[in-house]
Amino acid sequence: MPTIDIRPATTNDAGLILGFIKELAEYEKAADEVVAAEDDIRRSLFAADANARALICGIDGVNAGFAVYFFNYSTWQGRKGLYLEDLYLSPQHRGAGAGKALLQHLARIAVAEGCGRFEWSVLDWNEPALQFYRSIGAVPMAEWVRHRLAGQALADFAA
Repeated sequence: MPTIDIRPATTNDAGLILGFIKELAEYEKAADEVVAAEDDIRRSLFAADANARALICGIDGVNAGFAVYFFNYSTWQGRKGLYLEDLYLSPQHRGAGAGKALLQHLARIAVAEGCGRFEWSVLDWNEPALQFYRSIGAVPMAEWVRHRLAGQALADFAA
């Protein structure tokens, strides 16, 4: 069994995290959509007012992947939830149990923080991820359609 280590990311991990983000974007066929720079990662994850947090996952002493999460709020439950923005393991590190370990680590954080939910999104074509999530008891929320305003559309609507 490989040794899996999960630790909170630090500001020194900003470049590593950005590298994993670029790998993830490549996997999701969206490499050209990454506009973040190392300073953006440092500021958004590690500044005093940062809302998001990150974890680094190592396998046998090698940095293998990351997770970024933040706390949201459920009006129906009247308490916060944990939202997993990204979880990624480099291809050569998949199948060692690190993905499940990261999810369990996040689930423990959610429970410790009193969260009523632990949620994330997955691309509908990512069948290996969909099967894995079902195997751990996660339920797809098919009745919900995610919407997004970004870039110029966001600016236009705000104006």
